[in-house]
Amino acid sequence: MSSKRYPEEFKIETVKQITERGHPVAEVASRIGVSQHSLYAWLKRYSLPESEGSERCGQAEEIRRLKAELKRVSEERDILKKATAYFAKESR
Repeated sequence: MSSKRYPEEFKIETVKQITERGHPVAEVASRIGVSQHSLYAWLKRYSLPESEGSERCGQAEEIRRLKAELKRVSEERDILKKATAYFAKESR
């Protein structure tokens, strides 16, 4: 009896289909050819506790905010560089 080994990324993505996208376990199990028992074991192992999920959501929001701020500050820096070059050329 040989069982097929699935990569960890595949298992995590399968768990996301159930937990985040709301697909039923039976449907996902039949679609990918895995027993429901295996999927429940994957859910137990790879699904995040509620507190970790909300923490990751908060971290993702902070990352988005920081990226937007970095973009704005980079644009301001580029404008200041161009202005400095312009005024340096004008003062000669």
